[in-house]
Amino acid sequence: MSDRHDVDAFDGEVLDLVLPATLDAIRVDRVLSMLTGLSRSETSAMLASGAVTLDDKVVVKASLNVEAGQRLVAILPVPDSGEVEPDASVDVDVVLDDEDFCVVNKAPGQVVHPGAGQRTGTLVAGLLARYPQMRALGASGLCDPLRPGIVHRLDKGTSGVLVVAKTPEGFVNLSTQLSEHLMERTYLGMVEGHVAEERGVVDAPIGRSTRTPTMMAVRADGRPARTGYEVIARVHKPHAMTLLRLGLDTGRTHQIRVHMATIGHPVVNDARYGHRRERRLAEDRFFLHSTTLAFTHSRSGEWIVVNVPLPEDLMLLVPEGTEL
Repeated sequence: MSDRHDVDAFDGEVLDLVLPATLDAIRVDRVLSMLTGLSRSETSAMLASGAVTLDDKVVVKASLNVEAGQRLVAILPVPDSGEVEPDASVDVDVVLDDEDFCVVNKAPGQVVHPGAGQRTGTLVAGLLARYPQMRALGASGLCDPLRPGIVHRLDKGTSGVLVVAKTPEGFVNLSTQLSEHLMERTYLGMVEGHVAEERGVVDAPIGRSTRTPTMMAVRADGRPARTGYEVIARVHKPHAMTLLRLGLDTGRTHQIRVHMATIGHPVVNDARYGHRRERRLAEDRFFLHSTTLAFTHSRSGEWIVVNVPLPEDLMLLVPEGTEL
């Protein structure tokens, strides 16, 4: 699997909720079917594959009755390949438009491409309405028809700059730059606590968690992953936090979130790898923003640098006068 398909592998494809009283004492396979619309045979296959946990324990027995208050987490099956319907109602903030690619500023909460958890209203649907020629990328076999032009992705809760290919030439060129680590990606992230060092690198392989299959973790047998960081500001109110500038040498699933949690400083409001504490942010929003993307133009060879500022919801947590 190349880097371009390794970011945000789970977002939009994971069911994660605390079971309400209305589902108490119902078989887990039936609960999954009710919540997802999948057939009982499909939910049984999910259970057998180890893709379902109750309170962080893998469940394989379809007849097991769930209990109200338990946390149910399940990796949903990837939908069969098909075509995405263009949707002009999806907001697409294009910050740079080119013959071979476009650079967009992805909004927080926006899912990049269809998955089992969200098949409509994605960024891809909005892009196809604006650039119908992108559909040919999926038909050509260069990429999944559900993800035409998608070179790399951002988590649902992450905002910021993202490049998307519009032509086969653009897709091949950008994908090569990404896989050969020639594309520069810089993020701004606020993490819990005060990071002691002014700068550092987390160099730790990442793989799927053996304890919770919907999460990633540092593992000796994982794929190489490096995240560089430098401190911009240490925040004291409403609680101890550190604003970081982060650079990716690799692009593993949830890389920044996993690496920061591993060194004891999870991303602020990241309920999956830390905790939800900052009530001024939306429930599924954490403080991580892709602020700068730099790469070589596929035709001219020009070095392209695109910057997008922190959005208003994250600026609320940044001390006044902080230089970004």
